Formats: sequence, structure tokens, C-alpha cells
Amino acid sequence: MIALQINGEERQCHPDRNMVELLEFLNMNPRLVAVEHNGEILHRQLWQETVIKAGDRLEIVTIVGGG
Repeated sequence: MIALQINGEERQCHPDRNMVELLEFLNMNPRLVAVEHNGEILHRQLWQETVIKAGDRLEIVTIVGGG
């Protein structure tokens, strides 16, 4: 297991997960979130190739529609 920070909280996950796998592990719908990875917005087209590493800092925001 590796330690990383998600929305300011330390969390544990298995190594070698990509961003999509991590979001699914966290029970988040990848189509409904925006992700900041180590201080930079991570574009969706990079999620499959972005492997999570120990010490990474993530901010994950759920997109909410409404009016």
C-alpha cells in the first residue's frame, strides 16, 4: 500500500493504479469529477496514463449541475 493525500486527508491505496482505477476504487464516477494532481489540473485524456505514486497530492471535485 502507498500513502497519498486526497482532499487534504491521508489515504492508502494499492500501488500502480492509474487515475481512472483510483477514482473507481474511491467509488467516484470519473465522468463527474475534476482532478488536480500535485497542484496542476489533470486533463481527462491523461488519466489512463497517469500512475499514482506515494506522496501524490490530489484534489478531487465533484461536478454538480443545477440552476
